[in-house]
Amino acid sequence: MKALFQFFRRFFLLPNFFLGLGLICLLFLAGIFFPILVDLGWTLLFVLLSLTLIEGGMALIYHRNIAARRVVADRLSNGDPNEVLIFLNNRSPIPWKLTIEDESPYAFQLRELRFKLLLKGYRGKKLRYFVHPTQRGVYGFGRVNILLSSILGLAGFKQQDGQAVDVAVYPSYLQMRKFELLAISDRLETLGIKRIRRAGNTTEFDRISDYVPGDELRHVNWKATARRNKLMTNRYTDEKAQPVYHLLDMGRSMRSPFDGMTLLDYSINAALAVSSIAIRKSDKAGILAFSHRVEAFLPAERKPGYMGSIQETLYRLETQFLENNVEGLAHFVTKKMRQRSLLLLYTNYETLTSLERQLPYLKRLSRGHVLVVVFFQNTGLTSLLDKPIRSTEDVYLQTLAEKQMFEKRLCIKALEAQGIYAVWTTPKQLTVNTINKYLEMKGRGLI
Repeated sequence: MKALFQFFRRFFLLPNFFLGLGLICLLFLAGIFFPILVDLGWTLLFVLLSLTLIEGGMALIYHRNIAARRVVADRLSNGDPNEVLIFLNNRSPIPWKLTIEDESPYAFQLRELRFKLLLKGYRGKKLRYFVHPTQRGVYGFGRVNILLSSILGLAGFKQQDGQAVDVAVYPSYLQMRKFELLAISDRLETLGIKRIRRAGNTTEFDRISDYVPGDELRHVNWKATARRNKLMTNRYTDEKAQPVYHLLDMGRSMRSPFDGMTLLDYSINAALAVSSIAIRKSDKAGILAFSHRVEAFLPAERKPGYMGSIQETLYRLETQFLENNVEGLAHFVTKKMRQRSLLLLYTNYETLTSLERQLPYLKRLSRGHVLVVVFFQNTGLTSLLDKPIRSTEDVYLQTLAEKQMFEKRLCIKALEAQGIYAVWTTPKQLTVNTINKYLEMKGRGLI
């Protein structure tokens, strides 16, 4: 009895059955005028029901021979298209019409995720689709739903296969790998990364050795010369492993959305990619996240496996609703970061007034370090300025947009006047523009 209940719970009548039933009903109606059609109708009804039961019985017998398996990475890359594969296998000799629906996470909004195909006997098939997460976190995939029917398409049998699985959405490691591969092959310029010629060398002491004709006299070590009674000179090498810190503002200004992602998520993706490039350039990378207080701090290092620590730290960051505390940030940096470092501060200023309130603390940050303030261009204002003017309201809106853009330019001027570098960029170009600024700083010997 239980098996019969399970069968009817998973048994479905398909559109072809109702189409045939409708045609038979028309024959019965026509039988009012042509009685012979009534007998034909009963015959066809018997045939329809028989075929439907046969098809349902075959589906019940062979449904276990249809297998589905989902393959998805344990970690998905935030902001990128991530591939999901479904492998189908028909171990029966009968061709089946299949409708496949995967239970993808609701947050991904894949409402039309349905595949229809004919899978021949003893054949397999690979299906592919992409998910595009816009928030970090853990998401659950359910099971793969299969509706199978024969070629007639009168009745179907529903089953589920595959395993439910939870996957974590991490900062964009796909973007990081893309930049890594291009850096290895020396083709970063294909993504808009500029080639910066190193203007000079920053050197650090290496060792003392014997003087060789041609060595610079200014490098002669006179104390060592007096002790050894022969000329000794200092040897220097290009300074390496300079700290590069990403200061991530987690305040409410970074909750602003763009294409479904917050400004903080764009900044996190950029910090991950720039850290990878910095480590490949023999520098050290570190993370400092703050809102009303310092939320996370990862000292700058360059050692095997450190990118994994950076990725885990970035994965756990979340925006806050509180105002950021740049004064507390400046105090923490002064206390914890003794070595001169490149500080990439990801934040957002909408007005000159908001910047001026924090400018004294930014100046304090820049005293012992190279400070680069990275903030965002409002692409909505740019598109508004490009629209043709058709009414007085358009004039008013464009005037406000131009005023807002002018405020941003004033922010850049105010920062530059204090010897602070600035990157004003769209969220989409954040990573490229930040890498360009890092390479510029390194090429000019500022770090």
